[in-house]
Parts: sequence; C-alpha cells; structure tokens
Amino acid sequence: MSNQTLECSTCDSTGSKPSAVILLAGSFRKQGLEALGECGCEVVLDPSLKEAALEEAISEANPDILVVRSTKVTAKMLDASENLSVIVRAGAGYDTIDVAAASKRGIFVANCPNKNSVAVAELAWSLILACDRKVPDQVIDLRNGNWNKKEYSKAKGLYGRTLGVVGLGGVGKEVILRGKAFGMEIVAWSRSLTDNVATELGITKCDSLLKVANMSDVITVHLSVTSETEHIIDEEFLHAMKDGATLINTSRGKVIDEMALVKVLQEKNIVVGLDVYQSEPTTGESEFTPEIINQSSVYGTHHVGASTEQAQDAIAM
Repeated sequence: MSNQTLECSTCDSTGSKPSAVILLAGSFRKQGLEALGECGCEVVLDPSLKEAALEEAISEANPDILVVRSTKVTAKMLDASENLSVIVRAGAGYDTIDVAAASKRGIFVANCPNKNSVAVAELAWSLILACDRKVPDQVIDLRNGNWNKKEYSKAKGLYGRTLGVVGLGGVGKEVILRGKAFGMEIVAWSRSLTDNVATELGITKCDSLLKVANMSDVITVHLSVTSETEHIIDEEFLHAMKDGATLINTSRGKVIDEMALVKVLQEKNIVVGLDVYQSEPTTGESEFTPEIINQSSVYGTHHVGASTEQAQDAIAM
C-alpha cells in the first residue's frame, strides 16, 4: 500500500494544518492528488485494493473518507474504520456500495455525476458504428489474411434511421447530440421525460419502453440500476425490437436480462454491443467467459466507458 502525505498550502489561524485521511482504493489522476494535498489531506493510495485487502487497508489507515471506482464496498468494510464519514464513488453509478449499510452507520455516500458523460457517450457511439459496419469481424478477417469485401459491403447505415434512447441523464443527452450529428431521428423514454423537455431536445417522447423497441433501428440504454430498472430490458422488450435492430448497453449490466438476451439471440436477428455485463470481474485482469460473449452477433468491450483521460481528470477534480 502506497501511503503519501501531501503538503498543505493553507493553514488555519493557529498555524496547524487542517487534515483528513483519505483512502483512495483505485487509480487517481495526478492533478487530483495535488489538489487534495493543497487541502492538507493525508492520502493513502493503492489502486489494487479490493475485498479482504480493502477491508484491511480501511482498518489500518482508519480513513475519514474512502474513494473508490469500481471496487465493491460492503457493510463489513464500513465497520473497519472508526472515523469513516464519507464514501465517494469516483464515477456516476454507486450500485457497488452498500448504501443502506452506510446510511445506518451515518456514513454519507456521494458520486460524481455527469463527469464521464461524454466519454460514455463516445463509447456508445463506437459500439453503434462497430455493430453497423461489423468492424471487429473485419479486423479479425484481415489479420487472418482474409479479404471479404463482398460480405462486409452490406451495412445498413445510420443516416435517416431511428435512434431510441432509454434513460435521459447526462450520458443519454450526450448520445442524443451525437445522434443528431449523424442525421438520425431520435425517440426516447425516461420516467422523468416530459413533453416540454422532449420539445427542447428536439426528440420524440415515447410513453412506454415497448414503443422504443417497436420504433427504433438502434437502441442505446443509459439507466442506473435500481429495484425498478433491474432487468427492465427483458424478453418482452427484446422480442418487440425490429428485425435487424441494434441494442447497445454502456450503463450497467443488470438493466438487461442477460439470459433472456441469449435466448432471443437464438430466435431473431438483432445485433448487440455491450460494455457492461450482469456479472463482471472485480479486478483489472481476469478470466471472463459469460455465455453472452460467445454469441456471434454480440460485440463487447471491457467496461471502459468512463476510461478516458479527460473523464478521469474531471472526476478527480
């Protein structure tokens, strides 16, 4: 574990340095570390911390503040520090943190909404384009010495087609901006979407999820995971999609019923682009062999939607 105390540039009237112990259980950008130092904080930084090692580090450092990225924070970990008062998720979603247990102990949970919205929207669009042009398959064929222009000249294209956006937080709105640049018609569903907001965004409001499925050539999902949204993209929704349509998910794996998706992929022609999965490794490198990845019409990335330098700089600050 790397423990570094950052110098303070401001002192109180007595000349003593104000301080808080911050445990960073994840990578953190340099300028963020420098800013914490200017606030007089003692920073304990170890990007590898997780599970038992994180619990031990919490007990050893006794932090006032815990900052995590994708690491799970359990109720048992919360009891390992006498001083812990704040947990910050260095990102938007906080489903990896036991919020109920934290609330019971009087520990605040905070996140960094909209700081990575552009990055996630960019990845969503990379998956949309990859699905339309079958970019991964083309790369594999070329690397294997195969020229197959005949097969790959069958892309539908995006201009004038309908993009369905499920969820209108920061990411969903950034996706809409880029969809307009591609000349797509845009429909959307969100529990908070009003007619006035739809008019302001220049999109068509759908009264139900199934309408999005019925109308869209490409559907992209941007929802946080709650008891109401878990498996909201279910078998009924998938069957309601157009033949040949594309489904993209860069939000959370659990918003899609993954087993239902595997089943429907055997029954109808849809293409899928995923950055997130129902059960993901908790480490940066691991064996990962879910059934969904073995489907020929599924293109996947490694939950890297927020992983750009720009996004991480914004989150750190």
